[in-house]
Amino acid sequence: MINIKEIKKQLEQANSLCELEALRINLLGRQGVLNSYLKDLKNLPLDERKKRGEELNLIKEELECIISKKIEAINRSLLLERLKKDSIDPYLPPFPINIGRMHILNRVINKIIHVLERLGYEAVEGPEVETEYYNFEALNMPLHHPARDMWDTFYLNNGKLLRTHTSPIQIRAMEANKLPIKIIASGRCFRRDNPDASHSPIFHQIEALYIDKGVSFAHLKGTLEYFARSMFGREQKVKFILSYFPFVEPGAEVAVKCVICKGRGCITCKQTGWLEILGAGMVHPEVLERQNIDYKIYSGFAFGMGAERIAMLMYGINHIRHFLDNDLRFLNQFKYNLED
Repeated sequence: MINIKEIKKQLEQANSLCELEALRINLLGRQGVLNSYLKDLKNLPLDERKKRGEELNLIKEELECIISKKIEAINRSLLLERLKKDSIDPYLPPFPINIGRMHILNRVINKIIHVLERLGYEAVEGPEVETEYYNFEALNMPLHHPARDMWDTFYLNNGKLLRTHTSPIQIRAMEANKLPIKIIASGRCFRRDNPDASHSPIFHQIEALYIDKGVSFAHLKGTLEYFARSMFGREQKVKFILSYFPFVEPGAEVAVKCVICKGRGCITCKQTGWLEILGAGMVHPEVLERQNIDYKIYSGFAFGMGAERIAMLMYGINHIRHFLDNDLRFLNQFKYNLED
């Protein structure tokens, strides 16, 4: 039978982890002493086999406990020796700490919202999974309307869809019927766009809606001029180009002087000197009427933009994928600025 006293003595005399590991393998390894006794149990009578097996299991547990404590004691001793040899100078400067910073896209979104909040707009949010009613029908796009093809939509198995724009948030605000309405709707949107330098299946959109008595296109023009100059500089020029959106009438695309060539013409602006930044228009009477808002008394405007596009123009970023890659070489270019 195993001489437990002799084994304990050997373990106590072990002075290094290597020596201790060799003893552990000799005692508890697959070819070790204890396993050889366990293999011999099959040759014993049943009653004696059970008794001997319990004894060997108790010995195994005891040896594992002794070895574990011995390893801890050796590690502690090694640490104390190392601390005695190493000197610590409390006056040395600490190692540099890498401090995180807000993602450039979030900073641009916050700046856009902050600019509009100065005009009295309130930021609101809504669900990313929407119904066809909020995403299309309430926005003057009934079933089979050809304008739906302008939004390549992700449909879900439950009959719902991933919102293609943040306009459904505007509809929910109109449903509350608490006039006047002056909100900013922002969040992620989803479209089945083929990825390229300026398109991604996931992007961020920011829209604004203002409904009150006597709101005119002149109010929209003044708002967007203030917005463009706040984002791109005080001397920035704004141009309105007639366009079609089913939920506004009239509708327009809004462009600013090219921030790359300052209006002289370049590859970025396709030699036009102008860059389109957002879509806008007066809220369509059909949209107001669906939400029980009397369009003969109330009028309003709405405009919306892709946050990634604004950020790309502000910082000269040439590909939308940089916002999603989490590449520190890209992110570290944008140092924190109090003005942001």
